[in-house]
Amino acid sequence: MTNIKKVTLKNGDIRYQFNVYLGLDSVTGKKKRTSRSYETLREAQIELRKLQLMGLEKATQSINKYTYKDIYLLWLENHRNEIRGTTLASKESKFNKRILPKFGRMPIKEISRVYCQTVVNEWANEMKAFNDYVIQARLVFNYAMKLKLIESNPMEYITLPSRNEDKIFIEKERNFLNKDELKLFMQYLDQENKLQATCLFRLLAFTGMRKGEVLALHWSDINFTTKDLYVQKTLAKVNNKHILQPPKTRESYRWLDIDDITIQLLKKWKLEQIDQYREYGFDVSEDKNQPIFATYHTRLNQMKYMRVSTPNDKLEAFFNRHKDLHRIHVHGFRHTHASLLFEAGATLKEVQSRLGHSDIKTTMDIYTHITQTSREKLADKFQKHINF
Repeated sequence: MTNIKKVTLKNGDIRYQFNVYLGLDSVTGKKKRTSRSYETLREAQIELRKLQLMGLEKATQSINKYTYKDIYLLWLENHRNEIRGTTLASKESKFNKRILPKFGRMPIKEISRVYCQTVVNEWANEMKAFNDYVIQARLVFNYAMKLKLIESNPMEYITLPSRNEDKIFIEKERNFLNKDELKLFMQYLDQENKLQATCLFRLLAFTGMRKGEVLALHWSDINFTTKDLYVQKTLAKVNNKHILQPPKTRESYRWLDIDDITIQLLKKWKLEQIDQYREYGFDVSEDKNQPIFATYHTRLNQMKYMRVSTPNDKLEAFFNRHKDLHRIHVHGFRHTHASLLFEAGATLKEVQSRLGHSDIKTTMDIYTHITQTSREKLADKFQKHINF
């Protein structure tokens, strides 16, 4: 195994060096090696992997020695800088958990369509959201085709197993609240007199923002005069650390108008937050640096961003206290906002813009399952139009 060494030059600069074996020269039969030096560890890692694969191509080894994992690692390094931190962590998790255990050690040229179909069938039996694993596995095969290691992608010819329960998923596991359910939810929330939680869940339900977008808000993102807010960042947990990063897509940068009640609640919370900080002995930062949903971390004795898991925990505890409510996940407030927008007469394009979707198909696929009330309204409209 070739190691990358960190070297300090005489002038104090740091370099990352390696000496790699490239196989046998096809003409002389002699061993070939090369030494390289780079300014960053990442550059050294990427170039080392490229040289190793190039060396394998020119060596006397059979092309069947290329494993799926070999190509995956090269593909990952080539695309690492193009992928957001949370997306990268999600991809690596999917590969490490299910894809590499099935394909990793196999010579990529020997992976057949039949084997791929067998694996996909197993995934379909194990989980509902198996299709994304198919998509990710397919990307590596496509990359192998670009390298001319295989002639076709065996994952392109599989048949996705159908799941009967998918057809009734909306009815069995409705992950949104209708108008009356949301009203009752907010009434219970007000009764508990926890202003921070009220503002948090009201923003989720009344703006359709993603959880990370809400948790990343600073007071400077809200304009109390024009009654709107600007979405320009998201809070994410990467490598066990909470960091701010750009929104999910370019379309996720957006202005959202806010209703009067939400504005008044936020104003009250801003004043209450100052008192809370004083209680813990901290100073509130300037609006551009002050998170709206900061919390006190006892172990660190610090006021920091609310953990991305905290809204989930708060919601679970809330539903346990109010068992008559229809239970949803935190993301269900985004579904709720979309379905109520459709009920209110919003167009598909308006909902897409409000939710920050880059592709209108996402809006159509996920959020056009409107509530029973909406369906009844559509039936009434149709009957009145034909008038018989």
